Amino acid sequence: MRQRVLRSSRTILGLAVLAVAVVYLSRVVDAEVVGRVARAVLADPLGLAGAMGCYAVAFVLRARAWTAVLTRLGLGQAWAAIHVSLLGNHLLPFRLGEALRVTSVLRRTDLPAGPVLASTFTLRAAELLAVVLLAVVAVPGLAVGLVGGWTVAIGLVLAAAAGVGLAWLRRLARSHTGIRLPLGTVAVTAVLAWVLEAAVLFEIARVSGLPLSPFEAVAVTAVTIAAQTVAVTPSGVGSYEAAATAALVALGADPGAAFGVALATHAVKTVYSLVAGAPALVVPAPGYFGRLRLPRRVPARPDPWPVEDDAPVVAFCPVHNEEATVGEVLRRLPDRVCGRPVVRLVVDDGSTDASAARAEEAGAGVVRHPRNVGLGAALRSGLAEAVGYRPAAVVYLDSDGEYLPEDIELLAAPVLSGAADYVVGSRFGGEIRRMLPHRRLGNRVLTWWVRRLARRRDIGDGQSGYRAFSPRAAAHAEVIHDYNYAQVLTLDLLAKGYRYAEVPIRYASRESGTSFVRLGRYLRMVVPAVYRELNAPDPPPPRSMLWGPEPDKSTPAT
Repeated sequence: MRQRVLRSSRTILGLAVLAVAVVYLSRVVDAEVVGRVARAVLADPLGLAGAMGCYAVAFVLRARAWTAVLTRLGLGQAWAAIHVSLLGNHLLPFRLGEALRVTSVLRRTDLPAGPVLASTFTLRAAELLAVVLLAVVAVPGLAVGLVGGWTVAIGLVLAAAAGVGLAWLRRLARSHTGIRLPLGTVAVTAVLAWVLEAAVLFEIARVSGLPLSPFEAVAVTAVTIAAQTVAVTPSGVGSYEAAATAALVALGADPGAAFGVALATHAVKTVYSLVAGAPALVVPAPGYFGRLRLPRRVPARPDPWPVEDDAPVVAFCPVHNEEATVGEVLRRLPDRVCGRPVVRLVVDDGSTDASAARAEEAGAGVVRHPRNVGLGAALRSGLAEAVGYRPAAVVYLDSDGEYLPEDIELLAAPVLSGAADYVVGSRFGGEIRRMLPHRRLGNRVLTWWVRRLARRRDIGDGQSGYRAFSPRAAAHAEVIHDYNYAQVLTLDLLAKGYRYAEVPIRYASRESGTSFVRLGRYLRMVVPAVYRELNAPDPPPPRSMLWGPEPDKSTPAT
């Protein structure tokens, strides 16, 4: 509660300061001067492009310095984190974007928090210390004249902060590999980055007819950035212009022209933060919000497990109140597939009717859930039970009669031949005898979604309820939520390198019972689960062999 109140108070204060700044600027700004500066800047696009190039290089240097300290941090992720932070500082008050520099790395890499925090703190302290030194050295007397004795005090505080950061990093280096302390590189990079950043102010002042030497541009930039360390408003609106204008006026510039240059410089930097910061949220992958698609590279296909000559094909169905259809579905399954015996299994997911009894009458083993926990949970139970039979293949099909049991050999054959590890029966590639229009549209849209998520053009039916697995794929398949399995199962097996295939099948909508799928609930449950699946830790290399205990095949499973 206290944290919510604090956040609300900061937001209200920031908005209030921003409103005051906007009102004040609207009264003192000379629109004609600002317009003249803007036209001058736009009239020289090559000069502006060159200045922005220098500005961009400054951030590349900062990213490079970060990777020199934290050697396991890639340059791309360092660049992205800095620009995400820059974007945040231009959109959030109180420089809250600084925290995004750390969270970006922690969200998008496996680096531990300690080194990331310590390196960020140390480098930022070093950068700000460099800014104060530049303000004093570039034009002696400017910073002291504007800030007075506080210049020395700020410099000492930043020097102390940098020292604390270095001590922190040294201590962490004893227990973490990948931490280096190239002090010369850090110092030179910090100074050079601010010098390059001053190119924006120098170019805008030049085209506006405001005489400014390179040293003066560096000094004004340094003073302005130093003032921004306590910015209250998003992007420091108001305080940036005030600091830059005061510094330019102290150097003899006309107040109106100085304000126009300050405003234009701030505007250009803000545009850069938006243009570069927004892509940095997603590039490089994984993005700030995590993976939104499978990585382009997946592990090599796992080696298949050895299969005995008499190993069966295990066919299992999840059941929840399907007494009208489950018996017929099981009886229509052939006794042999590609010369191998078929074992029938049912996972009774808390049915309140006679579904389990009908399944036993049809010769199936039954795994019982004491209550209804969901289709995803039933699939997990079915795969685990099926693997215990040391099968040659495992086939899953719905028990509602929509999928033809006679088509089981179409799905099992690619697995038994070794051509695929995970086979999906495609309704859209085969024969659809009946499908309600809204179901057809929903299946098409969700299939397109899965195809995009998986980066696979060969996915033609993302929601099919007829699937086959190799023994190893069945053992290693993970369904991370109870409600459903369709998308997360495919993403899981593809991410582990298992070979995917589709075969055409026949399909007809159910004529009895009701589907559990409701669009709103489906999306609420499935979309977060898909996000979790895409951002799950990389799976370990599959084990060479994992057979469960030999089941007692003389009695049905319970």
